[in-house]
Amino acid sequence: MTANPKLRVLVYSDNSDVRQQVILSLGKRIHPDLPELEYVEVATEPVVWQQLDAGQIDLAILDGEATPAGGMGVARQMKDEIYQAPPALVLTGRPQDNWLATWSRADAAVSHPLDPIELAEAVVRLLRSRVPAQVSAEA
Repeated sequence: MTANPKLRVLVYSDNSDVRQQVILSLGKRIHPDLPELEYVEVATEPVVWQQLDAGQIDLAILDGEATPAGGMGVARQMKDEIYQAPPALVLTGRPQDNWLATWSRADAAVSHPLDPIELAEAVVRLLRSRVPAQVSAEA
């Protein structure tokens, strides 16, 4: 991470409006103690796996409503198959579906309609675990 101080956030949804809503809600600098965010927008499951296999993803935001591969299934498979997988935040269809995020082994869940403050708080909490203390102190 020393060569590229930005945090790479994968945003997966087959719906470009959902991807844009996430990116606009979070912005480039989510917290003064964290480096800038760099987004990797992904619309299909095969590209999710290409990006995750390549490494350098600090957080995966996965739309549970995506089709044909939902973000919950992707999160579960990611946690099963990738050693030291990045944290996963699943976007659920409604608050009542957040329990499904437990099954998916997601590290956090936020429901539609997305609340920018709730989303930002969850992302900050998950990204803090990815930033070495000296990087966050310098930022």
